[in-house]
Amino acid sequence: RTSLLVISGKQTVRDGAETLSADRWLLELASDPAAAARRPLFLIHDPDLLGLLGRRQEKRNRFSWEELTPGFAEISRQAERAEAVETQLRTRFESAVHSLNDRLMLFHRLRNTLGAEDAGDHSRESAEYALVLADGIVDFTSGKAGKKPTKALERLGAFFSRYQELERTAYFKPVPPAPGEPADSWRSVPGDLLRGLKDGRVGPEASAWAGFLDAAKAGDSEASGRAMGALELSARTRAPGALERARSEALFNAAEPFYRGLVLYLAVFLCAMASFLSPNPVWRRAALALLAASFSVHTVGLLARMVLQGRPPVTNLYSSAVFVGWVAALGALWLERSSRRGLAAAVGGAAGFSTLLVAHHLAASGDTLEMMQAVLDSNFWLGTHVVTITIGYAGTFLAGLFAHLWILKAWLGRLGEEEGRALYRMTYGTVCFALFFSFIGTVLGGIWADQSWGRFWGWDPKEN
Repeated sequence: RTSLLVISGKQTVRDGAETLSADRWLLELASDPAAAARRPLFLIHDPDLLGLLGRRQEKRNRFSWEELTPGFAEISRQAERAEAVETQLRTRFESAVHSLNDRLMLFHRLRNTLGAEDAGDHSRESAEYALVLADGIVDFTSGKAGKKPTKALERLGAFFSRYQELERTAYFKPVPPAPGEPADSWRSVPGDLLRGLKDGRVGPEASAWAGFLDAAKAGDSEASGRAMGALELSARTRAPGALERARSEALFNAAEPFYRGLVLYLAVFLCAMASFLSPNPVWRRAALALLAASFSVHTVGLLARMVLQGRPPVTNLYSSAVFVGWVAALGALWLERSSRRGLAAAVGGAAGFSTLLVAHHLAASGDTLEMMQAVLDSNFWLGTHVVTITIGYAGTFLAGLFAHLWILKAWLGRLGEEEGRALYRMTYGTVCFALFFSFIGTVLGGIWADQSWGRFWGWDPKEN
């Protein structure tokens, strides 16, 4: 899902009247790469990039892997040139060609993760590898090789080189750890095939994946169901709890709480704007009710992320945007319940909508539930310094929005004296709140630095 979002900007594939979900697309990509290569996935807007590919600007802006194939060499050359330029200094064309090259590489890696794109018959290749593996090990252990490798060892070497290259490019690891291995030592399918050199046989998971892909391509639901049942049993046995967590994450992704919250926050803002234009109190009541509903959906999404990650709410830039919006909405909801003027509701709707919109675009860069960087791998400091300083950011953001609303209403000549005082009090109180949490968060950050690096913050460029 996240890979498809990175590649095409969408979480589904639309090809004419047909729509594929992310998992169906991945299945097609692995089992029938030729068909997947014809799907219009790659979004290209830049006119210079279209010119580079020999295409004029036309109504459609999505192209397939197959259509882009003739331009691969030039795309790679231009992307390599753009790579040498600092990100912020790249031209529009350089950014576009670099992004396209990254998306093409991701597509290539994905279609070679569960099986080689040129395998044709995955089960036959797996069976052939099993025979070569057995013969090669016999020749090696019996000393038949001598100074010149036997035919079996040469074929085994060719398989080794093939799977080593596929393992290097594989994008994810669906094979659970073997008994006695660490819980995080999952392997790619090519990596499991390479493990056959150590075990002396092809692992049942690699064989099951080969059978599954062949059955899926042939449309044999019974055979693919048996293969998937074997893989599920292996995962349950070797990695208890992993499937349940995966299902929970899939449910979270399908529910899309932050996207739904974004839509609700927009409705809050529109109702609040209507309350400024109409004396009817129903608009203010609607704005307050929708703000409460938006905040509830936002809260459910935030808690679900925390449970899935086992981490405090702020772990990366994406979660920072989500959390800032949540704190701002909470503050606006509390102030709106106290004032009942529609002012805080308007600001809360704007804050929630804008932060979740930023998060939505940040999600297009890849996985939002990724592993922590080593320097951040501390739930204590993530839950104290990072959360506290982010609450300070959220308060500052909220205060800024209140101040902008004051300026906007004054400029339009619709700021009454009583309303102006109410906005002033909200802004001042929020600034005090933000200053307190920013101060505490900064002090905690200095203590964290002292514990991590043996000193408080200095003038190191990265710290700055």
